Amino acid sequence: MPRSKRLPAAAGGGRRSGGGGSSGFRPPVVLLLFFFVLAPLLVLAARRSTRTLVSPDQTGSPNFSSKKAADWREQLVIQHLKPILTKETLQNASDAEKTSFKMGDDARVGSLPTANKDSKDNLDGHQLLDSPAKVARRQLREKRREKRAMELVQQDDEALVKLENAAIEHSKAVDSAILGKYSIWRRDNENENSDSTVRLMRDQIIMARVYMVIAKSKNRLDLYQELLTRIKESQRAVGEANADSDLHRSAPEKIKAMGQVLSRAREALYDCKAVIQRLRVMLQSADEQVRSLKKQSTFLSQLAAKTIPNGIHCLSMRLTIDYYLLPPEKRKFPRSENLENPSLYHYALFSDNVLAASVVVNSTIMNAKEPAKHVFHLVTDKLNIGAMNMWFLLNPPGNATIHVENVDDFKWLNSSYCPVLRQLESAAMKEYYFKADHPTTLSAGSSNLKYRNPKYLSMLNHLRFYLPEVYPKLDKILFLDDDIVVQKDLTALWSVDLKGNVNGAVETCGESFHRFDKYLNFSNPHIARNFDPNSCGWAYGMNIFDLKEWKKKDITGIYHKWQNMNEDRVLWKLGTLPPGLLTFYKLTHPLDKSWHVLGLGYNPSIDHSEIQNAAVVHYNGNMKPWLELAMTKYRPYWTKYIKYDHPYVRGCKLSE
Repeated sequence: MPRSKRLPAAAGGGRRSGGGGSSGFRPPVVLLLFFFVLAPLLVLAARRSTRTLVSPDQTGSPNFSSKKAADWREQLVIQHLKPILTKETLQNASDAEKTSFKMGDDARVGSLPTANKDSKDNLDGHQLLDSPAKVARRQLREKRREKRAMELVQQDDEALVKLENAAIEHSKAVDSAILGKYSIWRRDNENENSDSTVRLMRDQIIMARVYMVIAKSKNRLDLYQELLTRIKESQRAVGEANADSDLHRSAPEKIKAMGQVLSRAREALYDCKAVIQRLRVMLQSADEQVRSLKKQSTFLSQLAAKTIPNGIHCLSMRLTIDYYLLPPEKRKFPRSENLENPSLYHYALFSDNVLAASVVVNSTIMNAKEPAKHVFHLVTDKLNIGAMNMWFLLNPPGNATIHVENVDDFKWLNSSYCPVLRQLESAAMKEYYFKADHPTTLSAGSSNLKYRNPKYLSMLNHLRFYLPEVYPKLDKILFLDDDIVVQKDLTALWSVDLKGNVNGAVETCGESFHRFDKYLNFSNPHIARNFDPNSCGWAYGMNIFDLKEWKKKDITGIYHKWQNMNEDRVLWKLGTLPPGLLTFYKLTHPLDKSWHVLGLGYNPSIDHSEIQNAAVVHYNGNMKPWLELAMTKYRPYWTKYIKYDHPYVRGCKLSE
């Protein structure tokens, strides 16, 4: 027992000295031996043990300790990248980790092959693995590329929006007969989601018709009958609705029922080629219907434009009856001595519309600075002479002078002198104007109806070429159409220097609109040789004429020359503007555009300030202000000069 106790002491390297003194030499030697010999051996052994743990075994699979270390590093990387990775990326990384654990290193993505790429046997097991961090970096690069692509797409979208906005602004400046709600560029008329349900139901009806035809061709009569029933129900629910608020309350049920039938039809009948073919047929049919309806619409609008409303016809008849009941001494207008005074302001107005003529006279006098100096020369036909006289006898234009004449009383205006009257008496002209190729349908007659408009056959329309003959004592006269409204004093027009020209008028051409080639046939050598196709057109409706220069230059003779040459309608088709352009060619002085603004009878996009600043506004076109088809926003400029409380107006039920 004592021996065993001494052995550890000796092993500890601490034998005591015999003299009982302190141990100063042996303990340090033992410690040095431990640190310099044993400790390095222990470290070397530990390193070998670690290499054994992390190195692959004979099968090429990592042991449990290696997997644990890899998991720790992977979790650390993912933890740092999680805030910038999507859920999909994190899920893919997790799936890749699970697959890697199950299949081993040889199944991991990104392992490098040996020199012989075609042989699996040459793999030596030392494959480099794509770590989760590398996968995450790759996915981040893909995300950056996608983000850049999205930015480029967004830039393209912004460019398209800019182009669209530019197109919208451009469309507002383009003169067009039909704009507004029917123009896809007019955002101010859009009402988003106001008719989404209506459009859905109509789309369902279209697809149901497609499947109905396919069902019948495939002998699926059950589906055919059910689709037919649903179409009828949906059509009854939609009716004439243009907005969701107009739909019948049963519309949601019909949509649901139709959707179910369409779903079953699609499963049973869908054939891409057949559906496309049927839709193409339907589109072509719809296009033909639209063209036909446009022709019918043109015909009806022209028909409405040339008719006289019942109220105005009633007014004319009542005034005519009362006029002829007056004694002859009460049928005369005062101040007849002013009719030939050249120092006054004279107007020429040729019309068969009592109400329209009254608006022209009333608006002129109400805006005149010196009404007593204004003289109105009205010419009408024998049907309306009594009504015109009676109206202005009952409603005299203040201190202004007015005189009404009958065009049939101008005995000098006969077929031997006037080419138009002679041409109208010919059989060919009667065939052209009155039969118009015998159209049998509305759409077929639409293109010919405009030639049968009474204004083209009436001498009231052609009388403007005979002003010096009608008023031989006058020096200047202002011609006004009966579809205009005067908004300012016009006396300054008599002071305009026409620079030796005969006609003062506002030009109507822009960059390419309303030039001579729009009205005249330049394929004819007489036209091509004498006129410039790019010459600017001008407007009839408010024209100041110098009758002295007219007589010097024999304007009426020039008109007769061209009218005789156009007997077969080879120079122009119809109207008085084309012969006016020829007659006053290089004899027209352009007036400032603010004197005369046109288009209130066909153009819905005239600028409001332009109308407000105009001296005269002109309802040229089919949408006259006295017709129901007049544009509502322009009508108040005309109606404010009508006395709707007048007994005759109220008795004929004329209202605003």
